[in-house]
Amino acid sequence: MSVSWGSVAAVLGLAVPVAAALWEFVLAGRKRLGYRVQLDTTIRDSAASGPDTTVLQRMQWDGTNLSDPSVVLLRIENAGWTPVVAADYVAPASDPVGIRIAFPGRRVVGMTVTERSPQVPPTFFVPGAEGFETTGREIKLPKVILNRRAHYKVLAVLDREEGFTDPEFPEPEVTAGIVGGVRGGTIRKTAYYPFASRQVRWLLASLILVSATQSALALSGSDGAAAPLDCAAGTLHLSGSTAFAPVLREAARQYERTCPDARIPLTATSFKGSVDGLDTLASAGAGARLPDGRGLGDRLAFSDGPKSDGRPRLLPRPVALSLFTLVVHEDTGVEDLSLRQVRDLYAGKITNWSQVKGNDVPVHLVSRNPGSGTRTTLERQVLDGRPLPAVTTPDCAGLDRDRPGRCEVGGTGTLLDTVASTPGALGHSEVGAAAARDDVRQIRIDGYPATLEGADEGAYPYWQTEIAYTYGEPPADSVAAGFLRYLADEVGKDIVRSKGHRPCAELDKPLLCRPDGAAGGP
Repeated sequence: MSVSWGSVAAVLGLAVPVAAALWEFVLAGRKRLGYRVQLDTTIRDSAASGPDTTVLQRMQWDGTNLSDPSVVLLRIENAGWTPVVAADYVAPASDPVGIRIAFPGRRVVGMTVTERSPQVPPTFFVPGAEGFETTGREIKLPKVILNRRAHYKVLAVLDREEGFTDPEFPEPEVTAGIVGGVRGGTIRKTAYYPFASRQVRWLLASLILVSATQSALALSGSDGAAAPLDCAAGTLHLSGSTAFAPVLREAARQYERTCPDARIPLTATSFKGSVDGLDTLASAGAGARLPDGRGLGDRLAFSDGPKSDGRPRLLPRPVALSLFTLVVHEDTGVEDLSLRQVRDLYAGKITNWSQVKGNDVPVHLVSRNPGSGTRTTLERQVLDGRPLPAVTTPDCAGLDRDRPGRCEVGGTGTLLDTVASTPGALGHSEVGAAAARDDVRQIRIDGYPATLEGADEGAYPYWQTEIAYTYGEPPADSVAAGFLRYLADEVGKDIVRSKGHRPCAELDKPLLCRPDGAAGGP
């Protein structure tokens, strides 16, 4: 049997990368410490994403507003095939510090460990632990024991140093060493493939590409190639929840950066509310006149909670567990309300804050317009299905300061501005946007603040499942399907978590995506 040169080249093309992989993984990759900068964003980056992205604004340290705050998320990992123990770190035995992280041009305001592998002991990161501290421009990390493929993540809040005028900050400087490690044992910045060096990755990629092409020509004549798992080409249109908009704006920006063939155009009016987003998606699907079994691949709508009946072709995919909070003007004089008092306020039974041991100020209810998922969740979860009282004025600026009343506004940012400027005002918002402000006061319900722990215990009632809706089943290689996979992947989950939400994938029942202590659900 004759063998073509193409077949020989294909076999060699596959054999060489296999040999290179064995060398890298088994021999050269036996001991390696790596890190990744998974998020490095400033207020300037956040502001460029849209007016609703205000999580980093109004941050303070020692009672003073930060001048130019930024947030950095680093992943420290054992990128080799051998466990790293305390004695492996290149440092004196008496020095508990194993890794040092410096931020040129920035000072460290605070830091915490947001995630760790199950086998990484939590005792390394408790307050007061040896080697775990911050000093000025530097974060010190202890000699953490890391089994093969183990990792942990450090989230740092930083501020620009006085005298540093460059528009962009240099990358963080991570210093560490491992005794007996490859390439001198110095900690290395890893990329998407933390187990292989850059040179070997290029070698593998080029040889695999050549061998795959030759194999296709020599053996089957096929010229197709599978698309990457998450990246897809095309334009994606997002709409829906204003409460979840900060997550989507940041995720869209990162997705476009990762996937150069994808475009996700967003404007100030892209997110106008859950019902508006569902209406937009349903209208686009109906206009496309798709046959049964096919779905739109270029549109997604995000809703605070499930859709209403009557839209059978809108398919749900839970994304995150979101927390909401009641907010009041500072002159109300209250910080805690019972669930009964909240219901009486919205039923019109309590019309002055003095009736709940607050100041002598009339109650002014500031609500989102109909179609808001935050408002619908308030009615369903907190008010036991009761609707809000009638509007007394169409313009919140027209509220009578001496009499109780209610008005409605369009977006979360406008609601918070109105509550902050209206004496006696009571409103509702997602937690991230409210926490970023110092001119409104969050209200505890029955003594419980708006925390995921309180929701898990079934004590805090104002929460909702954030759901992504598609029109039919989108094609697997579509930009809509790719973006949904991205949100559920590691970087997407970090973005969701950084904005105060909990990824559904982290819950015991991700398809239900509700707090562990919730008996029912939305």
